[in-house]
Amino acid sequence: MTGSTPPVVLTIAGSDSGGGAGIQADLKTFAALGAYGTSVLTAVTAQNTLGVTAIHPIPVDVVAAQLEAVLADLPVVAVKVGMIGDPAVGELIASWADRLPNLVVDPVLVATSGARLAETASVAPLLTYPCVLTPNRQEAAALVGGPVVTIAQMAAAAEELAGRGARAVVVTGSELAADVLRSDGVTETLTGEPVPTVNNHGSGCTFSSAIAVRLALGDPVPTAVRAAKRYVTSALAGGRDWRLGAGPGPLNHFAV
Repeated sequence: MTGSTPPVVLTIAGSDSGGGAGIQADLKTFAALGAYGTSVLTAVTAQNTLGVTAIHPIPVDVVAAQLEAVLADLPVVAVKVGMIGDPAVGELIASWADRLPNLVVDPVLVATSGARLAETASVAPLLTYPCVLTPNRQEAAALVGGPVVTIAQMAAAAEELAGRGARAVVVTGSELAADVLRSDGVTETLTGEPVPTVNNHGSGCTFSSAIAVRLALGDPVPTAVRAAKRYVTSALAGGRDWRLGAGPGPLNHFAV
């Protein structure tokens, strides 16, 4: 097939050996939405639908070498950051932040299975950079140091995190089928249709990656967030009848 050159989007994240989240979910999302995906690996995890059994951080100098290789040659127009793991890697990414356009940060602290993947210190260096921050309710609670359960608490957390310097904040509430967006000084609740499915592994990675693609295509933040929310809903619906693994399965990234 022929066509125009796709926008280049970079994911800086960990690998999921089960293929449902992390780098693998990011690259599937990029491909499904028409972007060319590049990647910088921060960690290798041994995991499947049942959980995470091992984590091997990538040495910070190797992470730096990957970043240098990608940015020296490819015209990256948007960047998604997922699992960082090591605070030293967080500092490294922050030091490159001025070269990371349309930065979307998904502060991956806990896997869907409940496994702890990182401490808040790993993402702290990026919280003052003008990125689009996409924590779920549990991650938002860890970042603000208080409960984030209700819509009102989600809004308060989004406003607090935006006040630290983020370009925009989306606190996701998948169980409520509602997210709270803080952008350009405005806080709004984005509602959607809940998808009854246990196959939600990687939904947060997919959401933040979809935002990055839409920003790469020129959408303003609110438009990008809404488009990403619709995409995740389609991917959840498309994979709800899948039977892959004994635990929460992946989304169907190509259901659109």
